[in-house]
Amino acid sequence: MLEQEAEECAQLTTTEIGKPIRQGRNEVGAVLERIDWNIEHAGQVVEPRTVTDNERITYEPVGVVAHVSAWNYPYFVGLNSIVPALLVGNAVCYKPSEHATLTGLRLVDLLHRGGVPVDVVHAIVGGGATGAALVEADVDLVCFTGSYPTGRQVARAAAERLVRVQLELGGKDAAYVADDVDVEEAALAVAEGAFYNGGQSCSATERVYVHEAVWEPFVAALVEIVSAYRVGDPRDDSTDVGPLTRAEQLDVLDAQLTDAVDRGSKVLCGGERIERPGNWFAPAVVVDVPDDAALMRDESFGPVIGLARVRDDDDAREHMDDTEFGLGAAVFTRDRSRAERVLGRLDVGNAYWNTADRSCVRLPWAGRRHSGMGTSMSESGVRAFVREKAWHLFA
Repeated sequence: MLEQEAEECAQLTTTEIGKPIRQGRNEVGAVLERIDWNIEHAGQVVEPRTVTDNERITYEPVGVVAHVSAWNYPYFVGLNSIVPALLVGNAVCYKPSEHATLTGLRLVDLLHRGGVPVDVVHAIVGGGATGAALVEADVDLVCFTGSYPTGRQVARAAAERLVRVQLELGGKDAAYVADDVDVEEAALAVAEGAFYNGGQSCSATERVYVHEAVWEPFVAALVEIVSAYRVGDPRDDSTDVGPLTRAEQLDVLDAQLTDAVDRGSKVLCGGERIERPGNWFAPAVVVDVPDDAALMRDESFGPVIGLARVRDDDDAREHMDDTEFGLGAAVFTRDRSRAERVLGRLDVGNAYWNTADRSCVRLPWAGRRHSGMGTSMSESGVRAFVREKAWHLFA
């Protein structure tokens, strides 16, 4: 059903949360790939395993899964949990974000029309109080996607009943631009990682550490790219950056940029509200940002990026790991082994070489530290929705 109604689904997301239509179509297309992968592999992942003639392992559904979802990628986030959970035998109670309610209801309607019984997956709508009530209900697993503070509340509530949790929380992803890069290519990739979906992604590139040898040409290339972004009507195919979904995020961005400037940083482009109906913010590149600035420490979740210079790979690694988050990190260099040396020493769940802000259904998606706990996608993500049973069989 989703494939048949892909354009309508993309248009709905654009209307509801302001995601540029090209990116909405990309999301729907990628979700279809993830559904196909789960259909092909989920059953194989949970097949019984014979260990010896007397020992085996079987997998059973956890039961009822509560999924409190996010608005920024409503199809991704929703179906990343719902599809594997259903395929291995669970029921799902799904609360879409109050900012993407219509998209969430459409998602569940598609499942019902595709043959999933209404008593096996259903949606409840509402805000934070509704989500809290769902977490405290008689469920067997809680999947939550959202901020770190709310994730802590979810974990505490679930811990009262020793209910398992899957938490996909925030991020403050960093990138390192080494001294051997093609500056133009690296700048394009960094910009894409930072400003896709208006930067409203837990895995957006929000900090960039640039080798001092390529600082000036890289900054110039990045500013040229970002300054040329088309900010406008998200329904227009030519739009690169649409409005922010939540008005309160404008205050967060204002405060972070003010703090950065007060600490000696420079805003080279953008960085101000755009006066038109809606929540508009001009994509910003901010340079010479110190480590203690809010722009380098707290999640921005908007179209801003902070840059700082570094001397070498070790200097970059120390700065990149100086964060409470641990979702992802990227290294841009021509030398793969060099990238792997840096990335291998970082406390992150996702490591990128010459790319950023990417996910793949074949690979696990997991955050560390304040970026969450548990795994989605891949075989590990399927196993999140089952319980193991050990069989000891002796005559």
